[in-house]
Amino acid sequence: WLDTAKRDWSDEVLAACKLNRSHMPELIEGSHNSGTLLPEVAAQWGLPANVIVAGGGGDNAASAVGVGAVNAGDAFVSLGTSGVVFVVNDSYRPAPENAVHCFCHALPGRWHQMSVMLSAAACLSWYCRLIGVEEAQLMEEIAALSAEEKAAAPVFLPYLSGERTPHNDAGASGSFHGIRHSANRAVLGYAVVEGVAFGIADGVRVLRESGTQIQTASLLGGGARSPFWAQLLADILKINIVTHKGGATGGALGAARLAALACGKSEAEVCMKPETDRVYTPDAAQADYLAARYRQFGALYRNELSFRRHQD
Repeated sequence: WLDTAKRDWSDEVLAACKLNRSHMPELIEGSHNSGTLLPEVAAQWGLPANVIVAGGGGDNAASAVGVGAVNAGDAFVSLGTSGVVFVVNDSYRPAPENAVHCFCHALPGRWHQMSVMLSAAACLSWYCRLIGVEEAQLMEEIAALSAEEKAAAPVFLPYLSGERTPHNDAGASGSFHGIRHSANRAVLGYAVVEGVAFGIADGVRVLRESGTQIQTASLLGGGARSPFWAQLLADILKINIVTHKGGATGGALGAARLAALACGKSEAEVCMKPETDRVYTPDAAQADYLAARYRQFGALYRNELSFRRHQD
């Protein structure tokens, strides 16, 4: 029922559902004061009666506030269970044909686009459980692979839960393509990590096709602990990838910052970017090799989709 561009209820859609504004709650910006705790809740929790409740935000919008992604062009990549590319816009820029999400940001006058892949670091967790190795140990083995070993690695499709952006395809599935006798657990692990990075690249590609440009992105989530994965993302996405010191860059910090804003603090005081740990810049020497594997990645999905349609 929300007209996202106007940040207001849509009277037309409400009427189509035989509803009107009297049936809807008041809309509040994420950084605004929505009221105070109910007296009985404040008493139960032993808190003062005047505790302000901020409008708040969803997990990714709150994470953006936590990492200081608050101005147009600010972006982050999250390598958690799922994979997210989040970029701030100063206008409403939907691209539903490629399953790009477009929502109001948790801050006034801004929107955000997101690409979402359903299985990102979850693919690595799945593979490590399958072969009985710790993720940190496997990432060390992957980082030690030679260029020749990586070039001969299978190509992995990371669609263990179907896929959202850009395919919007619940029937998509994961696969290894091109396994040979020379493949060992590190080589297959590299294929998994690379396949997830290619899935992220698909999201960045459709964001760019919608007119959104990304030059630099913070890296969040469990995958941010891996320098190898961070550098691979920089090489594939051809953007700078920034990691930050400390772990307090996520949704909980963003929610606390929204609360501070609702209590009268300014964005300049509250929404700083956390201290940079390291900046990973694209390695031009990897461009041709990765571009060829990315083309193969895309062709494998298209062939698999064509096969499923033929079967249907």
